[in-house]
Amino acid sequence: MKLKLVTFVIIIISSNILPQQSKLSKAVNYLSDFIASDNFLQLKTTNSDLALVDSIYLRAVAFTENDYSEALLALTFTTIPYNEVPIILPLIKSIVYFPLISADDSTYNLKNKNLPTRLFFDTPNTVYGDRDKLAHFFGNAFIGYSENIFDLSNLIGYFVESFEESFKVQSKVDYRDLDVNRYGDLFGKLLQEDKKILPSQVMLIRSLSYIIIIL
Repeated sequence: MKLKLVTFVIIIISSNILPQQSKLSKAVNYLSDFIASDNFLQLKTTNSDLALVDSIYLRAVAFTENDYSEALLALTFTTIPYNEVPIILPLIKSIVYFPLISADDSTYNLKNKNLPTRLFFDTPNTVYGDRDKLAHFFGNAFIGYSENIFDLSNLIGYFVESFEESFKVQSKVDYRDLDVNRYGDLFGKLLQEDKKILPSQVMLIRSLSYIIIIL
């Protein structure tokens, strides 16, 4: 079922971005180069992971010349820690792997290694941490901000989760994914009203909400 949803998401998104493919590719490559750079590694020594997320976001906004929809879409593809997605072919019930927009292999691998992972109060204390949550957050922010005719917010979450299951990143669906999806959507909607809002501010709201719940 999820693979069918992924197919639907790709069809819808592709129909929207194909005319901008060159611009999107350039943005993804630019952001990937930044995250993989020595400059970013230096920033990691003096900044929190939330501050790093803001830094990546602001770079995306500047590169796209304040086209927030394009920036959020570029951030989604940049922060997905995989470069292909499994798609089911209904007639023959076979799975093929659809390549995603990504940087060259060496940059892609360095980018994944350097992605911020400590995003929330309840981030797992592992090397992987919440690396996959950035794509959940920005993917849903793109939908929340763009307000497409289709309500794809939840489907974007499934889109990312399908990678995790296929590549066995985790053994079961993380309920936290759905929660991060909601906060990503919230960020996108808030961004419509206030262009100065930063991803870290909404991520902190999620952490504060979690602390209140467990107290």
